[in-house]
Amino acid sequence: MDPFPKEGEGAAAGESSRGAAPSSGVVVQVREKKGPLRAAIPYMPFPVAVICLFLNTFVPGLGTFVSAFTVLCGARTDLPDRHKCCVFWLNIAAALIQILTAIVMVGWIMSIFWGMDMVILASKSQLMPLQA
Repeated sequence: MDPFPKEGEGAAAGESSRGAAPSSGVVVQVREKKGPLRAAIPYMPFPVAVICLFLNTFVPGLGTFVSAFTVLCGARTDLPDRHKCCVFWLNIAAALIQILTAIVMVGWIMSIFWGMDMVILASKSQLMPLQA
């Protein structure tokens, strides 16, 4: 391949990029729909979320199991219409799924992603004011 464009190639490429249509000004908002297990991840303090990520990385499901108890201690979730005990059991179920499927690596990978979600939610909750 020749690193330098031939005579008609450079001009044609330059014209197509310059002649792009202007933006129409449409704003698109994307909202992620979470399932019940994913929405049950609690908004924890940042240091606790980092500890749960660390635990989930080395012992799949352990950080998720610990995070379940933060729900009983008052951590809020994206499931405000459900009782705390129900959200607690959803987190325990997620931890059990991670532990049982860790043998085939699926649970270990899920556990790491779960821990990363905990840290992301914790960093978002530090930026947002408390809602009554």
